[in-house]
This record gives sequence, C-alpha cells and structure tokens, in this order.
Amino acid sequence: MSDRDPQVDTAAVNSLRSGVMRLSRRLKHQRVDESLSPTEMSVLGTLAGCGSATPGELARKEHVQPPSMTRIVALLEAKGLVRLEPHPEDRRQKVVTQTERAEAMLEESRRKRNVWLTELVGRLDEDEWATLRAAAPVLEKLAHL
Repeated sequence: MSDRDPQVDTAAVNSLRSGVMRLSRRLKHQRVDESLSPTEMSVLGTLAGCGSATPGELARKEHVQPPSMTRIVALLEAKGLVRLEPHPEDRRQKVVTQTERAEAMLEESRRKRNVWLTELVGRLDEDEWATLRAAAPVLEKLAHL
C-alpha cells in the first residue's frame, strides 16, 4: 500500500467506512438476547475466540479500562454467562471462562445474524454477490490489522 495514496480515492474510503458502519449497526440489532449490551456480547465473542482470559486481558482486547471490564464481567457472571476461576499461576488473579449457556446463546445469535445476512445478500445480483464474496477476506484482514 506504500506506493498508493489512500487519499487519492477519498470517495471510496468514505463509502467503505459508511457501508461497514451501517451494516455493523444493523447486524447488532439481530441479537437473540436484548438484555445484553453490545459490549457484553463483544466480550462473550472474545471469550469464544480465546477460550478464557483474565479481566485485564479482556480489557486490553476490548479496548476498555480494567475497572469497566470488572463491572462487565460481574454482570455477565450474574447472568450465568461466565464463571470466574482461580488463575493457575497467579492466585491474586481470576480467569474468566464463558459458560455453556453463553456458548449456546452466541451460536443462536450467529445463526440469526447469518440468516438475516443471507436474506440480505439474496437481493444482490450475481456480479455483486461475487464481488462481495471476493472482498470478504480483505474485510476480515482489515478488521484484524
């Protein structure tokens, strides 16, 4: 990308930003459990990806302050979605692990969002769908840079 100036195509960058944000907001509304905040859902998703983590590790991954993560973890624990266990090496810390209930809820949420998105992409023509399929790995890469 160093030989290309991203400002050259400001309209494309603006369109990408706007489209990704709007689609993300719409996807967030396709939740199974409306009682959970988007942040709580994000923490559960992070735990699904990493298995378990300390509250401090979750705070870094979620880009929130540790005291905020402590409150989020307490809410999730009260809802039976995570459990706190002793850290295997540091007795001063706890490890947060999602429960089977959280796993089932996340799976149902993914299924609901996939159904919604499948219906949406069904409205695209074949060329648009092919373009979107080709762009998916690039969007995934951008999300993790």
